[in-house]
Amino acid sequence: MYRFRTGRERAPSHRWRAAGLTAVVLGFLLVPAPARATEPSCQELDFPVTLVAVPQTMHATLCVPAGGANTVQVLLPGGTYNSSYWDVQYEPEIRSFRRAMNGAGYATLALDRLGTGRSSTPPSALLTTITEAAAVHQVIQALRSGDQGPGFGKVILGGHSFGSGTAIVEAATFHDVDGVLVTGLAHRLNLEGTLRVFAATYPALLDPEFAGDGYDPGYLTTLPDTRYSIFHAPGSKVDGAIAFDESTKDTSAYTQAADLFPVGIIAPYSLLIDKPVMIALGQDTVFCGLLATDCSSAAGIKNSEALYYSPAAELSAYALQGYGHAINYAPNAPDYFQAVAEWADRKVGR
Repeated sequence: MYRFRTGRERAPSHRWRAAGLTAVVLGFLLVPAPARATEPSCQELDFPVTLVAVPQTMHATLCVPAGGANTVQVLLPGGTYNSSYWDVQYEPEIRSFRRAMNGAGYATLALDRLGTGRSSTPPSALLTTITEAAAVHQVIQALRSGDQGPGFGKVILGGHSFGSGTAIVEAATFHDVDGVLVTGLAHRLNLEGTLRVFAATYPALLDPEFAGDGYDPGYLTTLPDTRYSIFHAPGSKVDGAIAFDESTKDTSAYTQAADLFPVGIIAPYSLLIDKPVMIALGQDTVFCGLLATDCSSAAGIKNSEALYYSPAAELSAYALQGYGHAINYAPNAPDYFQAVAEWADRKVGR
């Protein structure tokens, strides 16, 4: 049996609807028409998928710029994150990737990975990087066909951390996207930083946020008050941003790491990707270091990663200075957002 997350829903659109018709009327009366026209339209969607032949549902928030868009960015969060990573609500004008991409003319579909957010939660034994990539493929097919309503001519698949590993496996296997954005992941690991992250996790059923929600022992989350040290350092500690991260933390399955590391990271499976790829990294304690990835500059990242991608990937790179693993939270994230939008314009188009 699988279940739907209901206890920790954090959907701004649901709160907006709860405000009622009065707010709608006041909005029309008080907001000038030109201002309304610049705002993207957002809606909650549920995509039926199968995971190892078992029916599941992947929940997502689709936001489309005013005037529409032909290209959608499908966004996969990392381990112990959900779709809120792509729309950080602490100083969103600085930290919301979704907001920046909509402003640049791209639609965004921020997915809750299976087992997180408002997606269904299957038995953890069914969840691996490969099986989740197959589920994401089904979502992409629905977006291209318009079977679930909205349809798009082009798809950019973007990921963060574990989500990037899933994006690599999906793009290399199914060849159904027009570009791949890899953030918070590289092929050369900093072993000390990786072990520090795993040391800061424990079974989700032991966490007060998840206890009693029906998670089996194969689901993990982060220990309380550890997210700054493992995901944000060496960046400045902004209390509001870290509080938002801690309050929206989610789960992953231990089994997802079983093939993430050998297939998505260590093996050169990414050589099979035949569309443009951009890699963005901060001063990541999981992937950067003397014997790991050179994250000192875009050129350093590109040189470290070039062996793992074919010429068809037309590899691009961006180095975000002064922050750690969760680069959407960086005070200088707008520079990285702009670089992503420029890459998408150049390599894929709106």
